[in-house]
Amino acid sequence: MSARVGFIGLGKMGQPMASNLARKGFPLLVFDVDSAAIARLVEAGARPASGAGDVGAHSDIVITMLPDSASVEQVILGDTGVLEHLAPGSLIMDMSTVDPLLTDRLAAAARDRGCVFVDAPVGRLASHAERGESLFMVGAADFAFARVKPLLDAMGTTIHHCGEAGAGIRTKLVNNYLAIVSCAFNAEALALSQRFGLSLEKTLAVIHGTTATNGQLKIAWASKVLKGDIEPGFTIDLAHKDLNLIVEAARAGGVPVPIAEVARRSFSAAREEGFGGKDFSAMVDALCDRAHITRPRLTND
Repeated sequence: MSARVGFIGLGKMGQPMASNLARKGFPLLVFDVDSAAIARLVEAGARPASGAGDVGAHSDIVITMLPDSASVEQVILGDTGVLEHLAPGSLIMDMSTVDPLLTDRLAAAARDRGCVFVDAPVGRLASHAERGESLFMVGAADFAFARVKPLLDAMGTTIHHCGEAGAGIRTKLVNNYLAIVSCAFNAEALALSQRFGLSLEKTLAVIHGTTATNGQLKIAWASKVLKGDIEPGFTIDLAHKDLNLIVEAARAGGVPVPIAEVARRSFSAAREEGFGGKDFSAMVDALCDRAHITRPRLTND
């Protein structure tokens, strides 16, 4: 008999991931504070739940994909939350990007109730999730990883078992540190190039031929801001949230991260200027607007 799967959080990432599970035949119970989001999953073959506790009471595996640490804590540990209603032996897999110390508390709380906890934050974008091409960074005991792997296979193409519970979210923060800070210094470098009056195409050709290049600039920016598309794959608001998590986690671990702190101020400024809902590659537009510099754009091929 297939495990009963519950999914809580049907937002920009959760919706396509849950839809992939439903399409691939997993018995799925879903909940979100947005009733329209639930209705869309019901059309895809899922069953609606009345709340997080209902999902916990009627699922063997509960997946959460929520916007922040406070939401995850309330949904899992609240009086009407998942863990209060979950049967011993059940499993919770949180896929949100949260404070790793919260992940540790959730793992301990699950263990105290005879349940299992897995953290499996998501790499890549909503467009990848829609195609079932997500990347997952998983923190789990070996037996728990084996238990959730069929679900991860149904939602993504790349799965990294990073270690025990808590290793997944910590890997995600390291990855996002590099991705987000790359956007901050790429913005400054290209703004400087624009101020110097240099050819954007020639400047990029030089950068991409040396160790100065990076994946954000070479791959992501080339298809987003440098082509004039700043509609979000990953927003400046979310990048700022993750920088907060990174700085606080580093502080808790006694690791100085002055570059992250400066980048956080840069992202804060972009949010204050109205760019929060735009793609995080739009950091260069925010900076250029502030300095009255022409926004960098590649000419058509």
